[in-house]
Amino acid sequence: MPALNLIQHHPAEGPGAIALWAASRGLTLNVFRADLGQLPPVGAAPVIVLGGPYESNAGPIWLEAERQWMAGCLAQDAAVFAICLGAQLLALSLGGHVRRMEQPETGWTAVTFTDGQTLKVLEWHEDAIDLPPDALLLASSEQCRQQMYRVGPRRIGLQFHPEWNADSVAVLNQHFADESPLPRGTQDSVAHAAVFEWLLGTLDAWWAAV
Repeated sequence: MPALNLIQHHPAEGPGAIALWAASRGLTLNVFRADLGQLPPVGAAPVIVLGGPYESNAGPIWLEAERQWMAGCLAQDAAVFAICLGAQLLALSLGGHVRRMEQPETGWTAVTFTDGQTLKVLEWHEDAIDLPPDALLLASSEQCRQQMYRVGPRRIGLQFHPEWNADSVAVLNQHFADESPLPRGTQDSVAHAAVFEWLLGTLDAWWAAV
């Protein structure tokens, strides 16, 4: 089976719906825990980079190792699909900036794509991206303009979390307890289904470009 590397930063933030996509496409996900010092070799292999509750500009020592690793992979023309913290790390590596927002953006949020499509997605972030040179903005929300961007056909950054399904939300709520701003109780199955359908199409397009 073809394999795809995935970088995870926190025990409560796993691949979620991405694992379902990979299984349905006959792909094996090789999961590396960057917070445990695990990273694949620097190279041109395509990679998905998840989010996590850390500052992309600072954070723990292992995050600096990941920043250097990502810069090395990009120098070898690696394809990257990056989410939240991952999208911020990608932007920094490509010459963009990350700044603190006036207030966090959390919970179900409407994002509007440049083709006019609107999608309700889950958010939990305090920082926003100033896009790197040559980046194409693909989606925005009312509170945060830089919700999705692309640099070339094979590097995509998302500020929102399409990989968070109902199971993901339950794990996050259990781990972060009162700190979590995510919905509790009965989940919005219609919204989750719409996000999953969007994720499937978006990952298929990225993987085809890879």
